Amino acid sequence: PTKKKKKNGRLRSPTSPVSDPKLRLLLPRLHQQTFRSERLRFAKIYLQRVLRQWRFAIPAPSEKIAMYSPAFYAACTAGGIFSCGLTHMAVTPLDLVKCNMQINPAKYKSITSGFGVLLKEQGAKGFFRGWVPTLLGYSAQGACKFGFYEFFKKYYSDMAGPEFATKYKTLIYLAGSASAEVIADVALCPLEAVKVRVQTQPGFARGLSDGFPKFVKAEGFAGLYKGLVPLWGRQIPYTMMKFASFETIVELIYKHAIPAPKEQCSKNLQLGVSFAGGYIAGVFCAIVSHPADNLVSFLNNAKGATAGGIYLLLQAVKQLGLWGLFTRGLPLRIVMIGTLTGAQWGIYDAFKVFVGL
Repeated sequence: PTKKKKKNGRLRSPTSPVSDPKLRLLLPRLHQQTFRSERLRFAKIYLQRVLRQWRFAIPAPSEKIAMYSPAFYAACTAGGIFSCGLTHMAVTPLDLVKCNMQINPAKYKSITSGFGVLLKEQGAKGFFRGWVPTLLGYSAQGACKFGFYEFFKKYYSDMAGPEFATKYKTLIYLAGSASAEVIADVALCPLEAVKVRVQTQPGFARGLSDGFPKFVKAEGFAGLYKGLVPLWGRQIPYTMMKFASFETIVELIYKHAIPAPKEQCSKNLQLGVSFAGGYIAGVFCAIVSHPADNLVSFLNNAKGATAGGIYLLLQAVKQLGLWGLFTRGLPLRIVMIGTLTGAQWGIYDAFKVFVGL
């Protein structure tokens, strides 16, 4: 038998790896590899458990939410927050270039040159300038838009009665969407004003936290709403077109492009149709609302402008010109609004399926 050497009162085998200097150098690495493999194994087990839990949590709710109940309006409001806030924040770089093309067309001559100017002057970080007021403003607008739309649609349908509500449902949808947008823009307008000022005047402020008090100090609280009337002029036609055209386009897609009825299509296909219909509707929305969008950008960028001044509106039209009023920044806005509207309908419909609507 191999004799064991006694060291520090303990018996140790001469063939022990620790006693070998070469193996002693490798031992920490072996321990590290063993620890890493064990850590990966436990992480894999944990991930499998999490996925098993999610597998039981994700399926559609067993109980449907009652139509026009408080839970129904709350769900529509939450869906509006997600669909509008997240999508507008995601296209902040496009919105930034679009606003600067409207305000300073001599410097921002095209989409590509606009991105180049921003990258050169502000760096990659500058592409998301104003994302906080964008997220908060359009989240508030989306909550009011979708929540109040469902409320006014029900209210006007009850006023008209079952017969007329069915016969003139498109008019009811238009009236409901317009009424909802009036309220939604009151929530959006202050944050939109700060957003445009931050995006089009470098050095004015870093974002909402310092831009909002600086804006109020310079122009007062009334200055936050100086672009409200043009904002209504932009958003009300946009929202009416958004809701009315979307329903018609989706019906045409299912009628002429897809051989199976909607009820027989998979959820993924239905969401794809919602995105496609929303994108096409967004193109029409952009064209209809673009002149007012130019006015909103002009007014919110003008220093010391008074709220609702007719003279200022005339000055804006004179400076932009009729052709510029309808076309300046339009191609980029078509891309942006088409993507936004398509994504909004896709997210909104997916959220409704998730909560049981």
